[in-house]
Amino acid sequence: MLYLEFLFLLVMLYIGSRYGGIGLGVVSGIGLVVEVFIFQMPPTSPPVTVMLIILAVVTCASILEAAGGLKYMLQVAERLLRANPKRVTLIAPFVTYAMTFMLGTGHAVYSIMPIIGDVALKNGIRPERPMAAASVASQVGITASPLSAAVVFYLAQLSEINPNITLFSILMVTVPATLCGTLLMALYSMRRGKELADDPAYQERLKDPEWRAKIESTTATSLDEVLPSKARNSVLLFILAIATIVFIAMVPEVRTIAGTDKAISMSVVIQMMMLCFGGIILLVTKTNPRSVPDGVVFKSGMVAAIAIFGIAWMSDTYFKFAMPQFKSGIIEMVELYPWSFALALFVVSVVVNSQAATARMMLPVGLAIGLEPALLIGLMPAVYGYFFIPNYPSDIATVNFDVTGTTKIGKFYFNHSFMTVGLIAVITGSVVGYLLAQIVIG
Repeated sequence: MLYLEFLFLLVMLYIGSRYGGIGLGVVSGIGLVVEVFIFQMPPTSPPVTVMLIILAVVTCASILEAAGGLKYMLQVAERLLRANPKRVTLIAPFVTYAMTFMLGTGHAVYSIMPIIGDVALKNGIRPERPMAAASVASQVGITASPLSAAVVFYLAQLSEINPNITLFSILMVTVPATLCGTLLMALYSMRRGKELADDPAYQERLKDPEWRAKIESTTATSLDEVLPSKARNSVLLFILAIATIVFIAMVPEVRTIAGTDKAISMSVVIQMMMLCFGGIILLVTKTNPRSVPDGVVFKSGMVAAIAIFGIAWMSDTYFKFAMPQFKSGIIEMVELYPWSFALALFVVSVVVNSQAATARMMLPVGLAIGLEPALLIGLMPAVYGYFFIPNYPSDIATVNFDVTGTTKIGKFYFNHSFMTVGLIAVITGSVVGYLLAQIVIG
C-alpha cells in the first residue's frame, strides 16, 4: 500500500508541475486531503518557517527592485560584460551566479539574458555558450546564497542537531563547491557547439532577409537609462543587510539572549533583518510601497511560497507516515552508496521544480534515516535537478531571448542546451561539496 501511496504522491507532483508555480501548490493540496482523509495519514505541520523566510527575503528584495536597485545591478553587470566581450562565456555565468547569491532567488536574471546574448552575437560568439551556462549558474547559486530558503532551512534543521553548524560553515562548503561547478561548466561552454560561421542551421536562417535584418539590428542594453542615486543606495543597503546576517551568523554571542544561554535562531534573525532592511531601504530611498508588488521578484517569490506550502506539506505527511517501514532499506543503500542520496535529491528536484521544496521534502528524510550532517550539507548542490526537463521559466526565457536560435530545446526534448552544462555543474558541485564537508563539518 505504501508503494501505491508513493506512486500517488508522484502523480500529484507531476500533475501540479504541468501547471507550475501556484498550480503545483494547490494540486498538492488535493493530494494532502486524499492522504489524510482517504489514506488515513496523520497530517504534519505546514512549512511555516520556510514560507516566512521566503516572504521576508522577497519583501526586502522587491523593495530593492522598486527602488531601482536591480537596474543598478544590471548596469554594473553589463559594464563588466561589455568591457570583456571576448570572455563573455566565462564571465556571464559568474554574473548571474553573483546576482542569485545576493538576492537568494534566480528569478532576477531575466533582464541580463538579452544583454548576454547581444554581447555574444556582436562578437561572433555562439550565444548558446554563455546563455545556457548563465541560466544554469543562476540556479546553481541558490545553495550558496545566505538568503535562500534552501540554505536557511538546512541551517535551521542541522544547527539544532549540531550547534557547531552555522551559516558560515554551510557556506564554506556550498560556495566553493558551486563555484567549482560553475567554473567547469563555463570552461566547457567556451568550445561547445559550432562557431556561428560554421553552423549550417544558422547560416541557412540568415538567407531569410527579414530574419537577417532582425539579427543585425538587435541591440539590448540597460546603459542608456540614467538611474537616480537612490538606486545605488538601495544596493549598498541590501549588501549591508547580507553582511549583517553573515556577521551575526559568525558571532553567535550577538544573538544570545541576555541572562540566558539561549540564542535566537538564524532563521528568525534572517526574517528580522530582511524586514528591517526592507523598511530602511523604503524610508531612505523614499520608494512608493504601492510599486513593490508590481516587480518580477515579488510575483515570483509569492508563487514560490504557495508552491512550497502545498508541496512540502503533502510530501512531509507521506514521508513521516512511511519512514518507519522504509528506513532500514534506505539506510543500507546510502551506507553502501552515499551518492545515492544525491541521486534522490536530484530526482525529487526534477519533479518539484524547486530547490527549497526539495530541501524541505528530503532533508527530514535524510535526518530520519540517520545520515551525517556533513554528508547532507556536502550533497546540497544536488537539490538542483530541474534543468533536466527544460520547462523551468529561466530556461524557457533564455531560449526565447536567444534571437539566433542556438540555445534550444532539441528534437528529442532531452537533448537541450542546458543538459550537459547542468550535469557538469551539479555533479562537480556535489563531489567537491562532499569532500569539503568532511573537512569543514567533519
